Amino acid sequence: MVEKTTGAGQLSWRLPSYAAIIEIIIVIPIAISHPDTMFFVGIFLIIPALLVASIVLVVLFVRSVLGFGRVHSLSILATVAILWVIPISLIFYEREHPFALHETARWLAASNVYKGKVFAQPTSNGEFRHIEWDGSGFAGVANETVYLVFDPSDTLSAAVKSHRDKFNGIPCEVRSIQRLESHWYSVVFYIDQDWGHCN
Repeated sequence: MVEKTTGAGQLSWRLPSYAAIIEIIIVIPIAISHPDTMFFVGIFLIIPALLVASIVLVVLFVRSVLGFGRVHSLSILATVAILWVIPISLIFYEREHPFALHETARWLAASNVYKGKVFAQPTSNGEFRHIEWDGSGFAGVANETVYLVFDPSDTLSAAVKSHRDKFNGIPCEVRSIQRLESHWYSVVFYIDQDWGHCN
C-alpha cells in the first residue's frame, strides 16, 4: 500500500479546509442574525476567538519552521489567512448596506408575509407603500431604521446603482437601498431618522 504524503514546506489543504468549513458553519448564521447581535457577538466572541486561534497557529508555525512541529508551515499560514479572510470579506460586503445578509435571509424565508403587511398599508400622496422592517441602535442612541418598500413602477432599481440620497416617494434622504426582487426594496435611513421625521 502506497501512502501519499506531503513533503516539508508543501501545502496540505486538510487543516485550511477544516478551518474554513468550521468557520463558515459558525460565522454565516451570526452574519444573517440581527445586526446588533452580529456586532456584539463579533466583538465579544468572534474577534477574541480569531485572536486566540491566530496566536496558537503562529506558535505552531514557529515550531514548524524550527523543525519541531508536525504540521507544515504553509498549511498553517493558509489557515491563518482563511480564518481572517472570511469575516473580513463579510464586513466589506455589509459595509455598503449594513443589513444585507440579514434582510436577504428574512426575505427568502417569509417574503409573502411581508408583502401582505405592506399591501395592508393605505396608499398615501406620492409616497411608496412601506413598513418599518428592521433597525438597530443602542438604548435609544444612534438608531437606524430600515423600511421595506414597494415601488410599483420600479423606479428605485436605478437608485440602487446611482448612489443618490434623495428619491421621489421617500420623504428622507437614504443611506442605502437594496433590491430584494422586482418592485421590492429595503431602504436604510440615516441615523435617527424615520419615515415621518427627517432632518
